[in-house]
Amino acid sequence: MNNDQHTTMVARVNSPTPYGFGERRFGAVNWLGLWTLYVKEVRRFLKVTFQTIIAPVISTLLFLVVFTQAFGAARGAINGVPYIVFLAPGLVMMAILTNAFTNASSSLVIAKVQGSIVDVLMPPLSPSELAVAFVAGAATRGLLVGFVTALTSAGFMALSHPMSLAVPWAVLYFAFAAALMFSMLGVIGGVWAEKFDQLAAVANFIITPLTFLSGTFYAISRLPEPFLTLSNFNPVFYLIDGFRFGFTGVAESNLLTGVAVTLAINVALAAGCYGLIRSGYNLKS
Repeated sequence: MNNDQHTTMVARVNSPTPYGFGERRFGAVNWLGLWTLYVKEVRRFLKVTFQTIIAPVISTLLFLVVFTQAFGAARGAINGVPYIVFLAPGLVMMAILTNAFTNASSSLVIAKVQGSIVDVLMPPLSPSELAVAFVAGAATRGLLVGFVTALTSAGFMALSHPMSLAVPWAVLYFAFAAALMFSMLGVIGGVWAEKFDQLAAVANFIITPLTFLSGTFYAISRLPEPFLTLSNFNPVFYLIDGFRFGFTGVAESNLLTGVAVTLAINVALAAGCYGLIRSGYNLKS
């Protein structure tokens, strides 16, 4: 590559409209490019299956074993639901959330640190296509981990308290809503963070408190004020409560409120992902 070609390539990457955004000859959507980036994101985490799939499942099972052994017999039923049956859906949802966020955020930060982000920005992919591919790849990991975790947990509980689907649509909706929400949060965090320390701060001080203080291990109705009121402003509570309702048929909140809240947040996050990627913030510099 001569100097003129190198200069042209750099200019295209750093321009407000990267190469291809205004030269699209394959219709309104570059389906092949979008699919290729999505497959690349999926293959990235499948190459290290033990780390990305097996390890989270083992961690969730450890939570299930420890909490049921420590509190299961003495805790009694929560809202008429045996504690282990109450606990398992919350742990599955927590696995979905954390893995969806980790996949999207780590993919972007690694690409920026290694300097390979240019390989993503150079192809003729629009900002919306880039966002969809990254979000879909991360959501796939979150849902896959959640599915494997649910199957493993069901096997673990089969003899004492078999898991069942009381309201399948609630399981599907809240699982997909959660995977999309935290995938988009991961994209936003990955675009914003310039190094792994910043990403770890987001995970430790925002994501972890949101997931742990959302009724995963307890019923929020037993919390004193003002913690009970504050919990109702935690969007993860609605995700876990709705997902748990799908298995147990018992909810602590209004399901329509949960659907409306999660839908509104996902729409706002989608706009945020698109805006950040379109602006090139922390991607083109």
